[in-house]
Amino acid sequence: MYQHILVPVDGSDTSTRGLDEAIRLAKLTGATLRLIHMVDELSFATGFGGYAGDVASVLKSAGNEVLARGKARAEAAGVAAEVALFETMQRRLADVVVDEIGSWPADLVVVGTHGRRGIGRWVLGSDAEQILRSSPVPVLLVRPPAD
Repeated sequence: MYQHILVPVDGSDTSTRGLDEAIRLAKLTGATLRLIHMVDELSFATGFGGYAGDVASVLKSAGNEVLARGKARAEAAGVAAEVALFETMQRRLADVVVDEIGSWPADLVVVGTHGRRGIGRWVLGSDAEQILRSSPVPVLLVRPPAD
């Protein structure tokens, strides 16, 4: 069964639902989790002038905090977890996930998704959909509860 589960996290409620599902699966299978967070420096470097460095350091610090909270959540449930922070320029989350699958032996990716449809998905894009389309291993999409 699954022994290495990769979980992108961003600190949102949706992401936390994905993490909680990954923790449940890991408890059942004895898997190790690898939590990843991506800081997209380019989107903040443009338009902020001299403040870009300050914003990037704040985002990196916040990303490390998201990873620390996720790791603590997993370990409190008795699940081993590793973390990795990625600072990127013009890379999609899906590309980072696929690269990580290639360098860490992930056999499953668990992603929280907003489940947007129609114009919302078109305008905002879907990291989960991009991961699903490009992942060489199974992807479990965890949707929010129905309203």
